[in-house]
Amino acid sequence: MTISKQYRAEVLKDQYAFKVAARLSMAAESLPHDIQERLRVARQQAVARRKLEQTRPAVQVVASGGAAVLGSDDDGRGWMDRAAAFLPLLALVVGLVVVNAVQNDLSALELADIDAALLVDDLPPVAYVDPGFAQFLKLSRQGAQ
Repeated sequence: MTISKQYRAEVLKDQYAFKVAARLSMAAESLPHDIQERLRVARQQAVARRKLEQTRPAVQVVASGGAAVLGSDDDGRGWMDRAAAFLPLLALVVGLVVVNAVQNDLSALELADIDAALLVDDLPPVAYVDPGFAQFLKLSRQGAQ
């Protein structure tokens, strides 16, 4: 499973912050009481501000293998990346339109060939609709075999 570069950077930042906080806490024990209290309040405010910044509502769920990952729209992608996400849909629609146009042309050509064959034939077109003619064709096919 690969971890994104952005996630790795966040983990490294958090690890560094924990190390710095541990060293500051150890050094703060030797400070006077009033300074220790101001530092404690400042830490609480910083933690509260950090929590507010990180809580954003997830707007999409991305399935990856057997896990689902929550994501948001603001993940650093530009408008080009978002537009590129619609390219497969656009290609599908264009492909369907082209296939429909080709099918219409082919069916029109087939009908034109049938019409031309009927008009060039010795029999009038009404003969093909006559039920007696259909029976004649069946009998002549059976007799030829």
